[in-house]
Amino acid sequence: MENRFVHGGNVYREGAPEGGWRDFSANINPMGLAASVRSAVADSIDDIIHYPDPNGKELKEVLSDFYGVPAECFVLGNGAAELFYVLFHTEHPKKVLLPIPSFSEYERAALAAGAEVVYHTLKEDEDFALSVDSIELEGIDCILLGNPNNPTGNMLKSAELEKLIKKAELTGTIVAVDESFLDFREDEDEYSVRALTEKYDNLIILRSLTKFYALPGLRLGFAITNPKRVKKMDMGKDPWNVNLPAQRAGVAALKDMEYQKKSRKLVAEECVRFANELRTIKGFKVFEPTVNFILIRLGEEWESSAAFCARMRKKGFLLRDCSNYPGLDNMFVRVAVKTREENEELLAALRSL
Repeated sequence: MENRFVHGGNVYREGAPEGGWRDFSANINPMGLAASVRSAVADSIDDIIHYPDPNGKELKEVLSDFYGVPAECFVLGNGAAELFYVLFHTEHPKKVLLPIPSFSEYERAALAAGAEVVYHTLKEDEDFALSVDSIELEGIDCILLGNPNNPTGNMLKSAELEKLIKKAELTGTIVAVDESFLDFREDEDEYSVRALTEKYDNLIILRSLTKFYALPGLRLGFAITNPKRVKKMDMGKDPWNVNLPAQRAGVAALKDMEYQKKSRKLVAEECVRFANELRTIKGFKVFEPTVNFILIRLGEEWESSAAFCARMRKKGFLLRDCSNYPGLDNMFVRVAVKTREENEELLAALRSL
């Protein structure tokens, strides 16, 4: 595997301290698994002697109620990442545009489908902000962008994204928007374009349920798009790609309003406080967080992000070395926003370096 496609969250790496790694490299809900989801998964065990529902009927109905989109507009995935691959293998784009830095699986999925990848490089001196007006779509078959973007956290409001979607209609370009972290936002309706999927055939939204509901080991995600593309994508994937415990977990998670409310409140408060504390550490340039992760540029006193992360591993912490992100150099790290207690432990370790 090429180094640029390595991810965070590798708690299996060698050298773990007693008690395991304290993992700040993966952006998972700090509240952990909801009790309702734990019960749903446990209660599903006796039923795994049966195949899962290939249509995911119950889960799609709950998704439809939750997001206000018709059930026939959903594609279920074994995590959102699977659906990047399904999209590219069924649409066969020749040229894919990626604003960078961004999640590496976008590029990997495009390359796996034989597409040429073109970068739209965001500027650090503009805080990696994306201007819709600056994007050239002529000759581009698909543009895939994160909203919020990983690892920068930048976001575009739905009105700005609609300008891009309209612009893409004129060039026959598919606009794929990864909204995997939007569930963390209390104001997500200002940013999501899910209401536009019935208006624009060139739009597809991809979302993960594993980030917000702390299910990365179970894998669950979905896409929202027009029914014609739904059928095409369903034909391009394993019919039983979402296992039975994952489907039951998704249903339980979407119904657990109390967990959702507490999670959003925790992240909204802690990401601001944590970022402000990180700014007090010498040599750190901390970018403004929008969800549950924070991008940091290291100062000249540090050799590199790889060396910095190696020193933190000696203290038992995993951070995300961002040197393999196209568009970033070897002086960036990303940290997850966790509980206040966990964040304070990381701050103490950072200050002791």
